Amino acid sequence: MNRLLIIATLVIATVPLYAHGQEPNAATLKAEAQKVVSLISGDKLKTQTYCEIGDLSEQLDQAEEDKDSQKVGGLSQKIGKLEEKLGTEYIALVRGLKDIDPNSRDSQEIDSIIEKLDVFCGD
Repeated sequence: MNRLLIIATLVIATVPLYAHGQEPNAATLKAEAQKVVSLISGDKLKTQTYCEIGDLSEQLDQAEEDKDSQKVGGLSQKIGKLEEKLGTEYIALVRGLKDIDPNSRDSQEIDSIIEKLDVFCGD
């Protein structure tokens, strides 16, 4: 699973509440990513929820490619509800990532931290 693609999809699917004009602190986001990985990997239910978000994100990508706005809306809502189950730390991380260049070194480092969760998803 391409974790950057999933993160990008999650960012699109969530309502941005992060303050505009505020530069993200990459070091803070890296620390948040490590905390989120620890929280999710230590909780079987959160791990399953995270993996379900990944599966739904792939379906969302396909629906966007197919220009199926009704399906996009439904999947986005499902993802949003599941994200709430992962907690405020996860939501804050996703929102913070929207302000980082996905091609930057910081983004790649954060992605490698988050990818540690992939082993739980059976992909």
